[in-house]
Amino acid sequence: MCAMRPEHEPKRPAASGPSSDKGAAAENAALKRAEASAGKTVLTSEEIRRALSRIAHEILERTHGGDGVVLLGIPTRGVYLARRLAARIGEFEGAPVPHGSLDVTMHRDDLRLRPARALQRTEVPPDGVDGKTVVLVDDVLFSGRTVRAALDALNDLGRPRAVQLAVLVDRGHRELPIRADYVGKNLPTAYREMVRVLLTETDGEDSVLLSERAR
Repeated sequence: MCAMRPEHEPKRPAASGPSSDKGAAAENAALKRAEASAGKTVLTSEEIRRALSRIAHEILERTHGGDGVVLLGIPTRGVYLARRLAARIGEFEGAPVPHGSLDVTMHRDDLRLRPARALQRTEVPPDGVDGKTVVLVDDVLFSGRTVRAALDALNDLGRPRAVQLAVLVDRGHRELPIRADYVGKNLPTAYREMVRVLLTETDGEDSVLLSERAR
């Protein structure tokens, strides 16, 4: 006859040995990976607004009231930032500021390595760029190679009096001798990290996130 287990015998607690410790460690690691992938917010919507207002004021100060200034955004997000800067300067000065976009695709030095690229739009104000102070606008300044391509693309459009550069974030790690004239935020980063700029026009929200690159 088989012995019957007493009806009210207390249940034994689950063992908390090495296997359960490994499971908890795996869960913690997965949580940390998810947090790193989502990214840490380094600029909020309000901080982006203030940074753009400050850059707009600095452009006005350095160009003597914005006389002869043309803003050209580098697609994609640089175009929307240029529009916002033009609107800010227009609010401060009470006059519209010419702005447009500058596609750099065909001037990139990695085109032969990644030939399948969609062309973006180049839109230049009616008065062109000859004799103007052109402010190139981009979201993140990293190696400097995109800006170099923008300078080559701009050379095809005319001969500006001067060329300046405005970026929302300068993350360092330059590979070319290029420096921004106007910076929203200097953000020291590790090379393995990734800076993501989110804008309402393209992403439904304004923020800048810092995250780990996928390995």
